[in-house]
Amino acid sequence: MQLQQLSTFITQVEQALQVAPDEVRRLFHGRGRRWEGLEQITCDWLQGQLVVSLFKAVDEEFLNALRQALVALAEGDLWQQRDGRCILLQHRYESGAPAEVISGELESRPVVVENGLKYQLHLGSNQNAGLFFDMRLGREWVQQNAKHANVLNLFAYTCGFSVAAIAGGADQVVNLDMAGASLSKGRENHKLNGHNVQQVKFMAHDIFKSWGKIKKNGPYDLVIIDPPSFQKGSFALTKDYKKILRRLPDLLTENGKVMACVNSPAVGSEFIVDSMQEEAPEIQFVERLDNPPEFADIDAEASLKVMLFERKPD
Repeated sequence: MQLQQLSTFITQVEQALQVAPDEVRRLFHGRGRRWEGLEQITCDWLQGQLVVSLFKAVDEEFLNALRQALVALAEGDLWQQRDGRCILLQHRYESGAPAEVISGELESRPVVVENGLKYQLHLGSNQNAGLFFDMRLGREWVQQNAKHANVLNLFAYTCGFSVAAIAGGADQVVNLDMAGASLSKGRENHKLNGHNVQQVKFMAHDIFKSWGKIKKNGPYDLVIIDPPSFQKGSFALTKDYKKILRRLPDLLTENGKVMACVNSPAVGSEFIVDSMQEEAPEIQFVERLDNPPEFADIDAEASLKVMLFERKPD
């Protein structure tokens, strides 16, 4: 990280904050590598709270200058105009991702809005806040394509796709994730939006040991696959993704759709398309969804890949 680039970071954050909607939004995405010397810093707007994340250790000079620049931001007119309340600096490179409050008082459990839907976040104590902002257009697509659908949401985390699906008129969503605590947060997200949780199932199971239970709730009109790149002891992307794809023909309806996602810079979009052709050739590639413009990357293949497929009847 380069100290002389810090003014560029603050300028970009201020420009983005001026036009940001009253929803959660990434303001600066250094990891897209469009600003040399700022590749390991991001900034997110959480409707009154600003979260700046460092993904690599920096020297004390840079860190102190960053703190001072953020304090100056909090004392400016723009911050007052946007009703800014807190600036949080998170050290994502350290174990436990510790965070420090730079200005204001942290609201650690804020309810935020995206595409008109509410989500409960958890700030200051975890690497991830509870919603992956780069998947905004993916959730929007699900909401627009879920009417009367039976939806399977694999690796559901806090059930963002499920919330979008029910909001879009899905008849049922089945959420599966090994982390029961994350699914509990997903249940609360549904309740925040006034959804009927009787339409939603929460299964805290290992996907590879649960195909019988998964199939029992099918067939599905839409299957969403959004796994971690690697989860020790449970999922290795390049090895295990294909195991899921080969199960799809038994899970999908005649014209069922699949949203298959991968967010590893080491794995390109061709991996998903080629793997689907190999494991389930009757399920054909349709298109790749765009990522939100605020997540622009100099290499599209290194960024989030959201690939859409549809089963074509014989």
